[in-house]
Amino acid sequence: MRVPTPARRRPKNGECLTIHGAREHNLKDITAELPLGLFIAVTGVSGSGKFSLLFDILNRAARRRFYGAGDPPGAHGAITDWEHVDKVVTIDQAAIGRTPRSNAATYTDTFTPIRQVFAATEQAKAQKLTARHFSFNVPGGRCERCSGAGVLTINMHFLPDVEVRCPACHGKRFTREVLEITYRGHSIADVLDMTIEEALPLFEDVPAAEDRLSLMADVGLGYLKLGQPATTLSGGEAQRVKLAKELGRARRAKGHTLYLLDEPTTGLHAADVARLLGVLQRLVDAGNTVVVIEHNTDVIRAADWIVDLEPESGEAGSQLVAQSTPEQVAQVTTSHTGHFLKGHASA
Repeated sequence: MRVPTPARRRPKNGECLTIHGAREHNLKDITAELPLGLFIAVTGVSGSGKFSLLFDILNRAARRRFYGAGDPPGAHGAITDWEHVDKVVTIDQAAIGRTPRSNAATYTDTFTPIRQVFAATEQAKAQKLTARHFSFNVPGGRCERCSGAGVLTINMHFLPDVEVRCPACHGKRFTREVLEITYRGHSIADVLDMTIEEALPLFEDVPAAEDRLSLMADVGLGYLKLGQPATTLSGGEAQRVKLAKELGRARRAKGHTLYLLDEPTTGLHAADVARLLGVLQRLVDAGNTVVVIEHNTDVIRAADWIVDLEPESGEAGSQLVAQSTPEQVAQVTTSHTGHFLKGHASA
């Protein structure tokens, strides 16, 4: 199975965000061009300055310009042609929650329509239960022994804390009255224990829930359980949960958004990489610009434009070796990325 290379590259439209004189950390006073309306990959060996360029400089500068953030950008000369960008969305690998009560369902607002479905059942109406009772984040229907977490935390003093299953709800998070309410034979606790792929057919007649579940499946999270605590998600998983949420917003936006992602394919199977690429390409087709830091050759080959930082890491790197299409970068003999692109194409 192979991830197909796009039949054609999107042409530049004349609008280009340019970072002049980037010299944060070990960057060697480079000028990088990011043509807008394209899918762009920032490449190079680990430690070559990719994160410094994209997040320490561009992201901080964007947040100061668009949102009034106080964090100063990394050392650089200037960034020109901001007028062609409406907003910037950063999707990094930072955690999406710090408590066991936060999960992919709550973060993406998928849990809200699910709770409303349970509250709309005849059983719930008869017992005068509302959507609030099906939330484990507020008092009402949750187990008060564990405050809806399903676990109790035991302080071990000089050792890491230990979590044990709540003896009152046995990890179900809710009271017995709430757990007796079912939707198509499943309780709210059963739903939280389902994977996203398992939940999709259950809520196929609930557009608000089905739409969000489909987006999470599209970014390669179909295996993830809806109730899995955010504290147990990897950096790559957290980033894809954020991406799914932003995709929902993007459907209502007009485009001209700059998306910045840090290695979104971390930990993904090749089949899921192909699905994720389809999602990112749809964002670009809608008039947005997607810029990713990547080492995955399939993703790099799928990009319209590459900004390649080489030749090595640290002081031996952070020079701009090439910025062009994948086919042109593959011909640059001093580029490690070009070497692997060329070898991959001939394989």
